[in-house]
Amino acid sequence: MPYIANLENGRGNPTTGALARLAGALGTELRISFGEGAEEAPPPVPPSLVRVGRSERFRRVAAEIGADPADVVAALAAVGRVVDAGEQDWWRVLDAMVLVARHPV
Repeated sequence: MPYIANLENGRGNPTTGALARLAGALGTELRISFGEGAEEAPPPVPPSLVRVGRSERFRRVAAEIGADPADVVAALAAVGRVVDAGEQDWWRVLDAMVLVARHPV
């Protein structure tokens, strides 16, 4: 963990490989864009969603709805741009997604 602590404190120069592994551990992916026409930066992942995304329960829910966990985190992070959600709120949304997946119209 000293490596991550050093990065958090602005010390060190991580490789893209290290950044990609860190992103994967957080349930997201590393994207690097250069120049004009670059995609809009993905929304930041709220800390409460990071905690949810690291759980085994979250991985089971993503599998049940047939979605890539990173895609679910990205979609929920976009919601996090407009609402201030806590862990229980994320679980409610995920439970709703499971219900919709189990009982499509």
